[in-house]
Amino acid sequence: MTIISTSTGAFFERSRLDIKSLRREAETIQSQMSRGEKLSRSSDDPVAASRLRRLSRVDRLSDIDVANANRANTDLTLADSALSSVADFVIRAQELAVQAGNPTMNYTQRAAIGTELDQIHAQLVNLGNSRDAAGHALFGGETPGNAYTTDAAGQAVYIGTASSGALPLGDGQSVTRGLTGPEFFTFQLNGVPGNVLTTIKDLATALQDPTGNPVGAGNAALSSLNAGLDAVTTSQTILGTRLAWIELLGDRRVEVSELRATEQSELGGTDLASSIADLQEVMLVLEASQASFARLAGINLFAQLR
Repeated sequence: MTIISTSTGAFFERSRLDIKSLRREAETIQSQMSRGEKLSRSSDDPVAASRLRRLSRVDRLSDIDVANANRANTDLTLADSALSSVADFVIRAQELAVQAGNPTMNYTQRAAIGTELDQIHAQLVNLGNSRDAAGHALFGGETPGNAYTTDAAGQAVYIGTASSGALPLGDGQSVTRGLTGPEFFTFQLNGVPGNVLTTIKDLATALQDPTGNPVGAGNAALSSLNAGLDAVTTSQTILGTRLAWIELLGDRRVEVSELRATEQSELGGTDLASSIADLQEVMLVLEASQASFARLAGINLFAQLR
């Protein structure tokens, strides 16, 4: 005769493990809901975890691109504002050059015009030494100090670097963050290079020299100032184009970021409605398992014999 023996200890241990497993599953679902992430560790889904890590690295690189774009946008906006002031001063210098070319004016009047032109020259040098958001020379290229200094004759001398640095904006794109002074202060007139600062300073000196030819100097300076103003407005157009380029790349970056966020949510995010349903199901099974265990644990042979 075969005797079948059921181990009470094994029954209790198996029941305890089942209930413990259900509780752990409920806790896992609750943790996922609180964190908003369904992956607690890479082993839960190695492929999804690997993709999420790559997306996270792209997000960090994108943050750097955003910082570069913001810096370039700020510097270019500052440069555009400064060039607007430069254009205003050049236009005023043109008006003074027209007055200086009037043969009916006397020396005192022309000397007064020359004094105002000296002041305009000083203001333009100050604008050429404008600072960017980091406190460096806005129009000095890569130099940290001033872009311009003045020599013994009072002429402005450029001491910056040959070009401004470029900032990466992501996806292999970059933008030059500014202009150098010579890019908008210099011009070409009949194939001959000229400089707005030099033109204004020379005219100021000529008007304050009683032995000079103020009428000829005024007329000659007017043509140079017209060409100089064209150079300034062209530079403003270049800045506007760069600002538009940054905005375009920024819009694209936002779109790509939204796509990444959607993919991250699909790969590692928690579906709240589904998680709530899963948790309710697990809790129902847990409660039923605990109730069944309590009933079975209370059954014994002596109870059945009574």
